[in-house]
This record gives sequence, C-alpha cells and structure tokens, in this order.
Amino acid sequence: MMDFVKPFVLPVEDRAPERQEFHDLYLPGDIAGPRPAILVVPGGPLPAEVRPIQRDWPVFQGYARLAASRGTVGAVVDHRLHSPDAYGAGAANVAAALESLRSDPRVDENRLALWFFSGSGLMAADWLREPPSWLRVVALSYPVLVPFPGWPLQARFDPVAAVAEAGDLPIVLTRVGREDPAVAVGVAAFVEAAAKANLEIVDVPDGHHSFDVKDDTDQSRAAISRAADLVIAKLA
Repeated sequence: MMDFVKPFVLPVEDRAPERQEFHDLYLPGDIAGPRPAILVVPGGPLPAEVRPIQRDWPVFQGYARLAASRGTVGAVVDHRLHSPDAYGAGAANVAAALESLRSDPRVDENRLALWFFSGSGLMAADWLREPPSWLRVVALSYPVLVPFPGWPLQARFDPVAAVAEAGDLPIVLTRVGREDPAVAVGVAAFVEAAAKANLEIVDVPDGHHSFDVKDDTDQSRAAISRAADLVIAKLA
C-alpha cells in the first residue's frame, strides 16, 4: 500500500466533506454560530496525475476531521502544486481558499489557522512575513523550509528569513527525530532563526517524515493530539 493512502494513525470520527472549488469543509456536528477554522495545506509538489488527489488522502482528511471533532471548522485546500515552479500558483490558491473560508457565514473570519505539511512549508513564508490580524496561528508538520537544490523558487518562499518578521504570531512546529537529512537541515535553520519568535515545538523522537501515516504508534498519536491542542487553543 502506498503511504499516502494508509489510514491516519489517530482514529477520528468519520465526517463527509462539503466539497468546494479549492477546498473541502469538515463541519462540527453543532455549527451554531461562526466557528474558528483550520486550513490544512497538503505537501507537494506532486504530478497532476497522482490519484487520489491530496484533499482525498486519509491523513489530511484526518486532521480536518480532528478539528471538526473539537468544535472547529476543518478544511483541506486543493492547492494544485504540481511542480517546483508552481509555488506561486499554489500559494495563490491557498490565499483564495482562505478568503472563501473567511466569507463563509459558518466561519469566524477573525479566527483562522494555517497548517502546512512537508513541501507546502515553503508557502508559510508569506504568512510569517506579514501575518494578518485574523491569522491566529501557523502550524508546520515535518515541513520543507529550505528549497531542494535546483528548485526554481522565487525569493519570497523563504520561511527561514521570514520567521524573523513573524512578531507575536504563534507558530507550532512538529519535528520528527528521523527526518530526511535534506529536510532536517531546513528545520534546524528555521528553529535557529526563530529564536525570538513565538515558537512551540512538538517533538516526535522516533518519527519519520509523514509519521502520521508511517508510524502507527502511541508516540505519533500523542504528538498529533498535542499539536492539535496547541493550534486550537490559539483559536479560542
């Protein structure tokens, strides 16, 4: 079985998504009144022909369903990041999904979170550099924070440089102990650059990249729950 179709390692209540153009919504059972929202931003880049598309991967559905189970609107963006030279278009699709979320009457437009995974971590730079008042927290799980050699990225996609401008914006970083070396270098540089930032780290000492599907352990489940607790607390 390919890793991306494996189950999310933390059991969550099944909820059918409400599909929209750029994102899927997972709503709490009782949606009375506008609720805060978490936009899950899958990794990449991945070729356009990969199926299922990332908004249908159990892991990202799992995070959104976890948010909904805790009274928060969960959403998964379809950023369509299909190649390293498509980060600009992918970032624009994330921004469009956010604006769509903020305009939804079921969402509190002033309480949103962004949760980036793996290769989408580079997109966090825009939001760290100039965080809007309604963005209450940025979460990063096993993120790519420095481009791989040969990637033709614009200079704006540099979270290591951007984090110095994040001010008091809460940042929740889930860091795995058995990270791919090329990714670990970027994570270490980010942590060093974030010395004055509002950074909280959730460590998964025995975790691999994509631990939330690869490592079906109590340690993984505890780390996911801890990160979710931190993110949701910032939305209160």
